Amino acid sequence: MANDRPVAIVTGGSQGLGTAIALRLARAGYDLVLTRVSKAPFDEVIAKVEAAGARVTALNLDLRSQASIEDVFREASRHSDRLQVLVNNAGIQLRQPALDVTRDEWQSVMECNLTGTFFMAQQMGRYLVARKRTGSIVNIASTHGLVALAQRSTYGISKGAVIHMTRVLAYEWAEHGIRVNAIAPGLVWTPSRAEYFSARPDQRAMMEQRVPLGRFCSEEEVAGTVAYLVGKDGEYVTGQTIVLDGGLTTY
Repeated sequence: MANDRPVAIVTGGSQGLGTAIALRLARAGYDLVLTRVSKAPFDEVIAKVEAAGARVTALNLDLRSQASIEDVFREASRHSDRLQVLVNNAGIQLRQPALDVTRDEWQSVMECNLTGTFFMAQQMGRYLVARKRTGSIVNIASTHGLVALAQRSTYGISKGAVIHMTRVLAYEWAEHGIRVNAIAPGLVWTPSRAEYFSARPDQRAMMEQRVPLGRFCSEEEVAGTVAYLVGKDGEYVTGQTIVLDGGLTTY
């Protein structure tokens, strides 16, 4: 890693939103530690981020494993002692009626979206406190954590808990100069959504009609909000959840 650039860890950086966040932070002057599940392809993403001016360390991460979480921070610290930002982007979804959710499904979602996110934040907090440094953590939540929707109970509960966790950690770690915020996107236009809706234009139109601004959020808009929260303009913001939903949750 470069000695003069701060380092941001972005979980789930091998695709979609995580890649967009990594690219935006690279352009903002950060080197990157990107994590993936072990089988996710990474070469193309690394090339893009390096082309944006950053050095990249790619690591495997299983958010369900405390050993894996600790290994990521151990390896990240070995490559650089300038960790400053953590973006908790990785997570899994579950679409299932509440009456049909199994205990294994519940635990899988919670271990990844909530427990893993907490212990990633804890490792970052410990790293910064031990070195008496300030830093920033951004948790990617969801509008499902703010409003109810059928078949999204478990996922929504996990994201609602992440939103409150953000407040609690921000309050507790403010004395150390560690800021913790969250972003709750609504409908985000990702490559997987683009592929799905390419053959379903009527469904896309129906979903866009639900949004007062009449469109999906772009990955770049989420990434830009991350850059704001971790950057100089966001230095007085902590404990907040910024909702990027085009007005979807206003009614």
